Amino acid sequence: MRLNGKVSIITGAGGGMGRVAALRFAAEGSRVVVADNQIEAAEETVRQIRAAGGEASAARADVSVEADAQAMVDLAIQRYGQIDVLYNNAGIMPEADHSVVDTPVEAWDQVMAVNVRGVYLACKHAIPHMVERHSGSIINVSSFVAILGCSVPQDAYTASKGAVLALTRSLAVQFAPQGIRTNAILPGPVETPLLMDWLLKDEAAKKLRLARNPTGRFGKPDEVVALAVYLASDESAWTNGASMVIDGGISVNYF
Repeated sequence: MRLNGKVSIITGAGGGMGRVAALRFAAEGSRVVVADNQIEAAEETVRQIRAAGGEASAARADVSVEADAQAMVDLAIQRYGQIDVLYNNAGIMPEADHSVVDTPVEAWDQVMAVNVRGVYLACKHAIPHMVERHSGSIINVSSFVAILGCSVPQDAYTASKGAVLALTRSLAVQFAPQGIRTNAILPGPVETPLLMDWLLKDEAAKKLRLARNPTGRFGKPDEVVALAVYLASDESAWTNGASMVIDGGISVNYF
């Protein structure tokens, strides 16, 4: 098993890609702290992990709230004694997020709070424990929109994922001397409830996005999670500060 003996915190793991990640990490031998702002969802993920023979604990955490971020880290230390992997997966993309000219300030601040402050707070409290052991892998979920413009904008989301990418690079430089690697995954459109719920309501938007993708389809959560397993494992010991795009070829398609 590729993650045997490791302890991983995965945020937003009560559903979608986060749940897929938690199940896969546990199957690969990691003990998992399943963090989500909906405790019932987190507990259901834990139930599924335990039913499959894995080990996990649920933490109710709004990652934008410092006390919650600290509590999920404390839970990992109390239960398992260490933190090897911090997988910053939690993120939001509200319907009110459009162009800067018509996105409400409240929507902008909400996106920044979860998508950027949440990564900052999780790192703030997890990194010192990694430094103590001179070992750790931080995996930040950015997005392909962090490196591309979009004619159908979601500017708060785009800006937030650009910030996550920049923070990833800074952390990679700061903490590699202490044995901690930090990398970013930049997925294209993936078939998660967050995305599909929106696209199912807007067939034109769905067709437009599929037309841009050379593969002609959206990604699958397990395809992104497979990359995360690599970054969490010792196989990626010399992978640090990387921006790993997994988008089916959207970002290299001129038309």
